[in-house]
This record gives sequence, C-alpha cells and structure tokens, in this order.
Amino acid sequence: MLRPTVLGLLLACAVSLSSSAVILENGIPILWAQTAGQVTDLPFQNGILTPDPWHFLNRMSLYRLMIAATDPFMGSMGTGASESPLWGLPLQLGWMFTSGRLADPTGTTTCGHQTGDTTCISTQSWWGCVNYFASAIPFLSAAQQGFMGPEVQVQMQVPAGVEDYCTTYADCATRYPDVMSKWDAFFQGLKASTDSPLPDNEKKDSLLGLYWAAQMASSQASAACNTRQSHYSSSEVSFANSWLNSAEYVSAAHFQSSLEKSVMFLTPLPGRILQEGDSAPNIADLSQEENHTLYIFTWMKNINSLLGGSLVRLWKSAMCSVTTREKGREMLEQLLLNPSFATNSFLSIVTGMTTSC
Repeated sequence: MLRPTVLGLLLACAVSLSSSAVILENGIPILWAQTAGQVTDLPFQNGILTPDPWHFLNRMSLYRLMIAATDPFMGSMGTGASESPLWGLPLQLGWMFTSGRLADPTGTTTCGHQTGDTTCISTQSWWGCVNYFASAIPFLSAAQQGFMGPEVQVQMQVPAGVEDYCTTYADCATRYPDVMSKWDAFFQGLKASTDSPLPDNEKKDSLLGLYWAAQMASSQASAACNTRQSHYSSSEVSFANSWLNSAEYVSAAHFQSSLEKSVMFLTPLPGRILQEGDSAPNIADLSQEENHTLYIFTWMKNINSLLGGSLVRLWKSAMCSVTTREKGREMLEQLLLNPSFATNSFLSIVTGMTTSC
C-alpha cells in the first residue's frame, strides 16, 4: 500500500505539463508589465512608502521589486534570469487571482468580482490573507534589510475597520516574531553569500534552506487566517488545507521554485473555487489535470493523517544533506516528466536515502 501512496504524495507537487490555470502572460506572471518597476512607482505619504496590498497590482509589485533587488545576490541559483526561488510567489498570487480566490467570499462586497473592481483583494479572502504572510511581511523584511534603498520606511495600507493585519516592520515583528526573524535571516543570508567561500551547490542549498524556513514560518503563522475559511465550501477548505500541507515536501527538498519550475507545479491547480459537491476526479467543468491534482491532494492529506504523519516524516528524514536534497529535487522533477520513475523506484530510493542519513 505504501508505494502508490508515496507516489500520490509527491504527485500532488509534481503535476502534469498541461495547463489549466492561467498564470503567465507573454512568459511572465500575469499583469507583470503593469506593476511597479521601481520603488518610487508605489504610493508615498510624508516620506513613507505606503503600498496598498489590497490592490492586486500593488501586491504583485512587492514581488517584482523584491526579485529585482535580490537578483544580484542569486548567482548560485544559476545563470538564467528567472532562477530566483522568489519567482514562485508572484506566479502563485497570479493563480489565486485568475481563479477568483482573492475576491470577497462573503458576497457582501464586489471586491475582486467581475461586477466590481477586479483588481481588489478582499480582506475576507482566506487565500488573500494567507498570501499576505508571503508578500507584505517579506517585503517589510527586505526593506528593513536595506534592499529597497537606504532607510526606506514602509507602512502597508489597510482598509478602514480592518485591524487584524500587521502593517509595519515593528508591528509584524511584534505579532509574528518567528516569521520576521526567518525572513530577516534569508535576506541577510543573501548578502552574506556574496563573500561565502562555499561552492555554488552548497551556497544554493543554504540559501534555499533559509528561504523555505521563512516560507514555512509564514505558512504556519497564517493560521491567523483560519476564521476566514468559514466563508468557503468544505471542498474548498479541504483543498486549501491540503495545498498548505504539500509545502512540507518541496520545502524539505529545498526546491528551487524558479519561474519555469513553478509554472509546471501551478498550472494544474483548480481554476475556480470549489463548491459543495465537487468531488475529484469527477468534477465535470474542471480539466482532467485539475481533477487529478485535486484527487491526489486529498489522497495525500488523508493517508498521511491516517498514518500519523509518517509519510511526511519519511520524506523529511531523507532530506538530511546537500546531496540527498539534490536527489530529492531531481526526483520531484523526474516525477513531472516520468511518473513511472516513482512507481518503480521512488520508495526504495527514499528509504535508502533515509538509512544513509
């Protein structure tokens, strides 16, 4: 029973090359060309940078500015222009946007809906809330570490009456100290890497480790968003929780979420919010790829829960060194291109890697 189950676990991450969700426009994240190319393109008030993270283009701009500011420190990731692991974040936000997951799920406003401001991100969206921890907070850290220019102060805008989002570096560091300290460590590590004598593969592994530690801290802190799940169907909530859980696998392998690799992982995610009664793999208006991904996500989460988390632990324990993590990343990519690889070899390889640790 274990072999197909482990296959299922990673097929949740290693998905078909067929496209379901629209996340690219001319080879770059959707609406990228309309985002801020420099810090001064964002709103300023009294000398303080005041982005509006509840406007899609402003939130996407945070990613564009972070990628541009950190690219000079990403040499160990490879020679391409889109090798930075930060590329996975704007692509993920684009999928949330085009699939309707950033719109007001309560229906009390037209925020994010076709009948209103389509670029509005609702403060009541669970997905928008979770993403806040992986967009606004990293940007505040990057600015604090000097990546946005000397002594740039930042305060995120927030709609009137909304009080459960932190808006400044000090505010977020007080409310979520673990999240902020891990993003600080990542941005500091980038700077330190330029003088590091380590070979590029070890340097890359170290930086990806810092990056994923920060990402997982953001993910764990986003439990603060959980009350917003009440606005969604049980099918969507189940998928959302499985989606969060899948990060355990890519993070343990220090996966390099470059633009190209992230596209392959994100395109088969469901292109709309799930409704009551949606049951993969038999959702009529979703593609075969979307149905398969949803089915595997559910299988992955349920089997791992039944086994007390042992499948996650097996994978994590195998990802114990630079060498095994490199193999782990290669295996994830093999699963994309050659699913029979997992059926024939995956369990034995992971078990062998675990014992070698």
